[in-house]
Amino acid sequence: MGHHVGRRQELSVADDDDAGASPGSGPDPIPVHDHWFEPIAEHLGGAYLRYSFTKGTRQEIDHLMEALELRPGQRVLDVGCGPGRHAYELAIRGVDVHGIDISQRFVDLATAGAPDGATFERLDARSLVCDDRFEAAFDAVVCLCQGAFGLMTANGDDEVVLAGMAHALRPGGRLALSAFNAYFAVKYFDEAVFDASTGVNHERTEVRDEQGRPASVDLWTGCYTPRELRLLLRSAGLTCDRISSVEPGAYGDGLPTVESAEFLVLATRR
Repeated sequence: MGHHVGRRQELSVADDDDAGASPGSGPDPIPVHDHWFEPIAEHLGGAYLRYSFTKGTRQEIDHLMEALELRPGQRVLDVGCGPGRHAYELAIRGVDVHGIDISQRFVDLATAGAPDGATFERLDARSLVCDDRFEAAFDAVVCLCQGAFGLMTANGDDEVVLAGMAHALRPGGRLALSAFNAYFAVKYFDEAVFDASTGVNHERTEVRDEQGRPASVDLWTGCYTPRELRLLLRSAGLTCDRISSVEPGAYGDGLPTVESAEFLVLATRR
């Protein structure tokens, strides 16, 4: 599911039953949030984990354990961790993992069921770069399923988030990052609007909470080409090791193509 516009704003979840409410009637206004995805996460709650793209977590971590050469006892930062599905799998394998997410609802869900070795906190990924607690503190950073990077649609936010992840890595530390494939978006997203000037994909869709109540929402997702990703990595002091075409639950080493929804980026901090 996608997030960001670079300024504090109200927004984006409008319950269908309240769509025609007049001023001064109906529920209280949705509070201002740091990020447009927060009210969507609050509505979804644990229902987020019902979506099909969350069902391949084990395979994704199987691949990343090998690709990043992770070992028990190493420290991993999960940026945009959501309800903690990737962090849980890493912790079960003996990795010491810390997850951050801008949604307090997701952080609470992740914390409630956390296995030993997994911790979580609410944190805006844009603040990583200036947080001394994270400086060179991790052997690896993962940012998967558009956890933060792919939802930063404001000019300059991609660079800030990527710089923050590099900041958290020790020299020689590894990064795994998933990003939406711009070629795929242009070719196949018939019901969404792709802005060629910004590389941002916008769609209006419906999501349901844990009780099945629907809400109409706007989703904005940054889309990228391999060349653009390499340039962004270089600007953050990261060396691109590989960019592969992947699908959720089917991570691998295939060359970039137009036909996959996502790219998986592997990089190393110089």
